[in-house]
Amino acid sequence: MNMDLLLATSSAWADGEPGHPALDQALAAAGISARWATWDDPQVDWGAALVSVRSTWDYHERLPQFLAWAAAVPRLMNSAAVFAWNTDKSYLLELAAAGLPVVPTIVVGTAADLPAAIASFDQAVIKPSVGAGGRGVSIGTPAGPGPWVVQPLVESVRTEGETSVFVLGGEPVSMVRKLPAGEEIRVHEHYGGTTVAVVPTAEATELARRTVAVAERILGTRLDYGRVDQIRLADGTLAVSELEVTEPGLYLDVLPANGPAFAALIGRLLGRG
Repeated sequence: MNMDLLLATSSAWADGEPGHPALDQALAAAGISARWATWDDPQVDWGAALVSVRSTWDYHERLPQFLAWAAAVPRLMNSAAVFAWNTDKSYLLELAAAGLPVVPTIVVGTAADLPAAIASFDQAVIKPSVGAGGRGVSIGTPAGPGPWVVQPLVESVRTEGETSVFVLGGEPVSMVRKLPAGEEIRVHEHYGGTTVAVVPTAEATELARRTVAVAERILGTRLDYGRVDQIRLADGTLAVSELEVTEPGLYLDVLPANGPAFAALIGRLLGRG
């Protein structure tokens, strides 16, 4: 059977990302044949369809293998070159240099340079420069091997939370707000965080649109999809905390309307929209 779309996932999420029925049903309603496939499954013919990387949330454990797989996929949304840039959080320096408001970020390659970077902020958050799902994120001291990025602890994450705007085909389509639990700063559900759908604000959507446009200029290519994570700094302004253009979860369990929006994007890419 001919297939229009392969949705790349990981073995821990073999059936698809959380809330995937909303996307599955939207694709079927649009007449798009699709199935989920584990990215490192050698039995999958990745050249048989358009490929969208979705829940490949183990990529950071085998990044060279993941990037080599992506480079071998003939029709890949966003592209392997985009993934190579985006999977190392040092890209935040490029966004800042291009004039975007970004959470202050120091890239640290060696343990000898780490103390000076940590001392740059009253309270420092240390993250692995290649990481996913909040793993290895800590306050004050590193929780794992480097290289790292070091950023200030932005207190608003515990009150206002982190905002995520989904951008499909260059246009913001939806927004969620994510809050950590207790004294935690990680907003992910597996650390007790909560995610709720909210009405998109002009402030957040404009920053998201600008961020994707700047990334497109840096990369010299169109970005099919992205999720722009934002947080409010002490001066009251919103800043980019991360730009996810590799495998951003669509939060379909709280934003099921992202399913039809993503299906419409696929339809356009297939020449049906």
